[in-house]
Amino acid sequence: MAEIRVPELAESITEGTIAQWLKKPGDYVEKGEYIVELETDKVNVEVISEEAGTITELQAAEGDTVEVGQVIAVVQAGAAGSAPSAPVSEASAPAPKAEGKDVQPEPVKEDQNNRTIASPAARKLAREKGIDLTAVKTVDPLGRVRVQDVETHENAPKQPAVTKAPAAAAPVKKQDDGKPTERERMSRRRQTIAKRLVEVQQTAAMLTTFNEIDMTNIMDLRKRKKDKFFDDHDVRLGFMSFFTKAVVAALKKYPYVNAEIDGDEIILKKFYDIGVAVSTDDGLVVPVVRNCDSKNFAEIEGSIMEMALKARDNKLALADLQGGSFTITNGGVFGSLLSTPILNGSQVGILGMHTIQKRPVAVGDSIEIRPMMYVALSYDHRIIDGKEAVGFLKMVKELIENPEDLLLEG
Repeated sequence: MAEIRVPELAESITEGTIAQWLKKPGDYVEKGEYIVELETDKVNVEVISEEAGTITELQAAEGDTVEVGQVIAVVQAGAAGSAPSAPVSEASAPAPKAEGKDVQPEPVKEDQNNRTIASPAARKLAREKGIDLTAVKTVDPLGRVRVQDVETHENAPKQPAVTKAPAAAAPVKKQDDGKPTERERMSRRRQTIAKRLVEVQQTAAMLTTFNEIDMTNIMDLRKRKKDKFFDDHDVRLGFMSFFTKAVVAALKKYPYVNAEIDGDEIILKKFYDIGVAVSTDDGLVVPVVRNCDSKNFAEIEGSIMEMALKARDNKLALADLQGGSFTITNGGVFGSLLSTPILNGSQVGILGMHTIQKRPVAVGDSIEIRPMMYVALSYDHRIIDGKEAVGFLKMVKELIENPEDLLLEG
């Protein structure tokens, strides 16, 4: 008999929440097979069974908080043939593989709460596509729905819909005044985000300065070069690599924006690991692109794309989120015209990008319609003076408006 314990997660993480059981009592598991998904402050972690055998007991329910080292399940060791077999109905039995033909889809399995077992990425994709996971067939021998199963289901010929009885509505409580409300528990990640944002505002003397950037030249450059850039590097040329390079150049000129306060000392960071804020269904995460000063535009774009995909598929490791020196956040992708970004952890600066909007601007003695972007720099006024902050943001503006200078800086 083997006990499944919550593994060591990271030095700063001592507990997590049971997000989803992938197995239920009576299920047989192979050694190294995932049995539960834990939600931590930063990332979700899938826990494996160290023994092959049958799960005899689950000692925590979905939504429970569990600590590192805590026993959460028990596995009775044994060979697959010795595992108790459950009766299989003709409807749920796997289709036999005919010689020379593809394997038929397995029936979708459900957990103890009658919820389809699926990877986080598959659940997200199904939500985005409006697909009912119970209708998705899987080729996974364990019956777990994967992203490719959802995509196959979406592209399959549509069958006539079968009318189902309406699902029971979620219980809605009423306040004392009789108005309806619904109470929802915050996820662990959302609780952590809330706590840290409040801590930053309470411990830092945060101030924000603004400027605007004429995006004409950089948009023209990107339009001319994007096709060849993609052909040469197999990655799309976006604006983030330009802003990242501009930020690195500005940090070199204004080193206190790339610093950290430790008691009564200032730690000046001589590296340029830039955090790029990414929005996920579970909240904002900030994976870090390392050594941006030594990366070219294609390498930066590739790193950002890789981190965004990992965030979307809930595959970020804790190491991906640690150690950044400065952060860039782009609210413009959601249509934000202007905002005040909040500092990320112990960092003393964060750049906020916003949506590009055509506006009339003065160009010499004439008025022209130009694509303009507001940018914001929030900074810790304890070590950064207004002159430095304004100079930093002005340098970013000038480099973006003159991309040839940016290429020389890069």
